[in-house]
Amino acid sequence: MSAGPRAIDPECILHGGLLALFGPTGVGKTAVALAVGEGLRAAGREPVIVSADALQVYAGLEILTGVATPAEQERVEHRLVSFLPVSATFSVAQYSDLAHAQIEDLLAEGRTPIVVGGTGLYLRAALAELRLRPQPPADIQARLRSELERDGAPAMHARLAQRAPWAAASIHPADRNRVLRALALHEMGELEPPDGPSALWTAQMRRPTRLIGLVRERSDLYARIDARVEGMVAAGAAAEVRAAQAAGASETARMALGFNELLTGDIAGMQRRTRNYAKRQLTWMRKLAGVEVLNIGARTPQEVARRILSTSAVHTP
Repeated sequence: MSAGPRAIDPECILHGGLLALFGPTGVGKTAVALAVGEGLRAAGREPVIVSADALQVYAGLEILTGVATPAEQERVEHRLVSFLPVSATFSVAQYSDLAHAQIEDLLAEGRTPIVVGGTGLYLRAALAELRLRPQPPADIQARLRSELERDGAPAMHARLAQRAPWAAASIHPADRNRVLRALALHEMGELEPPDGPSALWTAQMRRPTRLIGLVRERSDLYARIDARVEGMVAAGAAAEVRAAQAAGASETARMALGFNELLTGDIAGMQRRTRNYAKRQLTWMRKLAGVEVLNIGARTPQEVARRILSTSAVHTP
């Protein structure tokens, strides 16, 4: 017999701190974040969801990137979504400045930020002070891009595998941008091995933070991803992508999962790429210091939220 819902632990409400939810695409982060926000509001707090997603910043790609619907945003306010035109480029350094400002403003107002995302780098950029790697000089970028056009991405990836196998292992051979950046950073001496010093995955938080990692069984997650892609297509994601292409979508906007596949009608390819991306997200989760991993299983979002808000584990600066 169920003991019923547990009361919210006041320490979990994090006066002066924040909650952060991370997880692979399709795991159900948005639904859980909304339920957590409503639970916090019922406990007398004023929650605001702050997106930590590299692509949800673009207006016009809401279906493709899984931005909360207008109705969902009415339930709990969202920040850092749909504020850039698709023609704009965007970097993690720019995001970091915006996220820090949003979080500090919300805390100063006595509100509770809920940082939500599946992009590990952007989540860390929101929560910590990162030592971001420098931008490679223009001459190195130009030379490597010329070699890429001549030799192709797989050959450049093979070169990276010889020089920095730890970096190549986490990059798909067809990911032109990441391969080129890794090669450039290696030339600059800025590509650190996994056992080397790194501020990227630092345990040092800017503010007291509860970091929750949401997971599901792999078969369940993949089934949800495939259904999610089909739902996006049915909702008009392909038309959204064509409109973005016509509007001059930037190189960074085009990195949205499924952008290129939808231009060619390759739905199965989009599903496959999204499943592969989910694998990498789960790898990122293992690097997140202080993360509390929570298997959603058959729980409803409200049940998951109650579990999060009835137990306390705060990661402090």
